[in-house]
Amino acid sequence: MPNGIRQGARRVDSATPASRDRAVDALRAFAILGVVLGHWLVTALVADDGSLHAASPLRHMPWLAPVSWAFQTLAVFFLVGGHVATRGYAFARARGTTYGEWLRGRLSRLFRPVAALLTLWAVAAAGLLVSGARFETIHTLVKLALSPLWFLLVFAALTAATPLVTRLNPLWPLAVVIHVDLLRFGLGGVPSWLGWVNVAAGWLVPYTLGAAWTRGELEGRRAGWVLFAGGTAATAVLVAWAGYPASMVGVPGTAISNLNPPTLAAVTFGLAQCGLALLLRDRLRRAMARPVAWAAVALVNLSAMTIFLWHQTALMATTAVTLPAGPLPGLHTVPDQLTWVAARLACLPLFALALTLCWTAFRSCEQGPRRPRNRPSRVIRRHFHSHSHAHRTEPKKSHHA
Repeated sequence: MPNGIRQGARRVDSATPASRDRAVDALRAFAILGVVLGHWLVTALVADDGSLHAASPLRHMPWLAPVSWAFQTLAVFFLVGGHVATRGYAFARARGTTYGEWLRGRLSRLFRPVAALLTLWAVAAAGLLVSGARFETIHTLVKLALSPLWFLLVFAALTAATPLVTRLNPLWPLAVVIHVDLLRFGLGGVPSWLGWVNVAAGWLVPYTLGAAWTRGELEGRRAGWVLFAGGTAATAVLVAWAGYPASMVGVPGTAISNLNPPTLAAVTFGLAQCGLALLLRDRLRRAMARPVAWAAVALVNLSAMTIFLWHQTALMATTAVTLPAGPLPGLHTVPDQLTWVAARLACLPLFALALTLCWTAFRSCEQGPRRPRNRPSRVIRRHFHSHSHAHRTEPKKSHHA
């Protein structure tokens, strides 16, 4: 490994407060990268008769469903988000910060990069309309580009509700999910909108688990094993005998999606993921003691929203740029054979390159303008010192609701 990389990693390592729980940042980075890779692997844009439409290899090859188990990591992100938010709110209250001030700070960091995405795609959609592109193509592209925003809206709503859910037992939102699914799939004849109650209730389950982590209730390994084993067993039963889809992501053309809106199977699967995340905390802390590993995780966290918001745009830009070369396997063809999977894996570096270009162009929207002498280690120091109160390794119980 080049000495420059090692030296830079050591600077980032030394710039990080000793009290910061690096396992939290590692889990957040893995969750974000899992979603990105998952979308890149299961989202296909098929060129057909002069237009583009979305497809999924999981529809044509349903036996690939285990791929979604590895990369559908949103529950871990909500777990970490609930932990950081409840912990940060408790420290903010202790310092005399009002709820409004705390919430504005949290949401500004969350939504600051969104304006650039909306502006670019508004211009792109208008340009496509003027150029005579088919409406189906424009709808497909804009829908994919803006699809990450639903996650931000849900996460923002749960963040705003943090004072109310600080002491909420995760069993309560889990009970709501169970009852909604019983009404939807067991009794039938209920309004279709009822399932969307699970958008809040389903993601509230891992978020309140994060609050329980803050309270020190999940420190032992027993809690992790109970969540992992119980969630795995429940998911297996629901998929094998209750008719829930095996895929943990949406598949175009299927009658039931585990994700839109979340089903009980998605929630129990998320419980298993959260349990595994809790079990891996100590190993992650040891791994993050290595400067190079920690520097990589720190840089992902520093640009988490930029990576998340622009990864679909990177995929579509790669698809569009290569379209004049003709239908290319893994980019423009129907995802119905293993050769498509192999070709898509070969395309991942191209997507990563396109995402790097997006990151270079739009990272200042998240990190702020970069000064000439503003080294990455200084950005890391400023960022992590400003948030270190919510990432301390040793848990302290919060007494603020």
